[in-house]
Amino acid sequence: MAVREIKVPDIGGFEAVDVVEVLVDSGERIAKDQSLITLESDKATMDVPSPLAGTVREVRVRRGDKVSEGDVIATAEVAAGSAGEESGEKEKAPEEEESPPAAERPEPPASGRPPAPEPATPAGHPPVAEPPSWDEEQEPLGEPIDEEGFRKAYASPSVRRLARELGVDLSHVDGTGKRGRILADDVRRYVKRRLSGSAPGPMGLEIPEMPVIDFSRFGEVEVRELSRIQRISGPAVHRSWLHVPHVTQFEDADITDLDLFRKEHAAEAEAQGFKLTFLAFLLKAAAGALAAYPTVNSSLDPGGDKLVVKKYIHIGFALDTEAGLLVPVIRDVDRKGIFDLARELAELSAAGRDGKLKPDQLQGASFTISSLGGIGGTAFTPIVNAPEVAILGVSRAAMKPVYREGELVPRLMLPLSFSYDHRVIDGALAARFTVHLAALLADLRRLLL
Repeated sequence: MAVREIKVPDIGGFEAVDVVEVLVDSGERIAKDQSLITLESDKATMDVPSPLAGTVREVRVRRGDKVSEGDVIATAEVAAGSAGEESGEKEKAPEEEESPPAAERPEPPASGRPPAPEPATPAGHPPVAEPPSWDEEQEPLGEPIDEEGFRKAYASPSVRRLARELGVDLSHVDGTGKRGRILADDVRRYVKRRLSGSAPGPMGLEIPEMPVIDFSRFGEVEVRELSRIQRISGPAVHRSWLHVPHVTQFEDADITDLDLFRKEHAAEAEAQGFKLTFLAFLLKAAAGALAAYPTVNSSLDPGGDKLVVKKYIHIGFALDTEAGLLVPVIRDVDRKGIFDLARELAELSAAGRDGKLKPDQLQGASFTISSLGGIGGTAFTPIVNAPEVAILGVSRAAMKPVYREGELVPRLMLPLSFSYDHRVIDGALAARFTVHLAALLADLRRLLL
């Protein structure tokens, strides 16, 4: 027996591509061309096949890693003279595809259904909950499949193959992977829940299907495809709304003095090539409030019995683009000055609108701000961007009469809408957080105390 390294083949020149699934384990027999890992770039999803048959000795990558051409995926023991062992044989990458044709039903790999990948547990993060036990002899569900919904589901080719084998309509499965991606564990969990008699809705509650209506019967219609961003973010928002018990706290912040200060320094910022927007001040104040109330800067462990409190403050901000809503992330907000934040806001916003944001610029947020002040509105209830536990919504500031020192005076008031996960944050904490945030916005000198 010889030990061979299996490396990432030519993947079209992409560098640092995310590993979103690991489909093999140490000790597992693999067949030639069997999928080993699934990669996802900003343009495509692809399975990387094995160039040889043998037994996996060691898996060198985990879900969440980033790999490039030539990185070692795994080592495998192969028999001398087996396929793919000849020196110099070029490993061939599979055809990149976002979604295979709906009617396509790939043949299962020679080794059978791929096992559930071992979830990654980066340092400082809680272990992912174990997937439910699986009966390999269990009959497939055989439920009717909506081919259009199946085609649009956000899943890799290997997961689609597994769903076909088990008779699962992927349009009914909630994805728990990055950006709502459906993983193999999600498919197995769905089948387990259905076969045990519980419905696929949250907490065992059936969610009625939406009726299919031919709207053209009532008049002229136009059918438009959702953008790729909408197809990706939609399931994530839906999942968050179903699983997170949302409550929203409202507060008004007096930003009269802050707005005067911003206008006084606007020309200085423009001379340096960027605009001094109000969002930069809001980011700084939010970082101060998160430092004062670290529970808001946390995530609930998947098991539901632990809280992961983050020692970093990375804040995402909602960005409206022609392609859809993006959430770029500014890291270490608490360590940066107002001008630094304003400059980074301008750079990320420009990159987002041009479609040039890198994957790492859209990941790692511990809190999110959604500002609609430039458009309008008096209040709204933003949806928590799980696994974060809170989100801040900001509406348009307006001059209002405020009673101060025995008289009504005009003040510029900013409406704040703070939505939170009630499993982690109670009403008292939410009120304290928003009051503290409003106080910081009224006088940023408080950050120096």
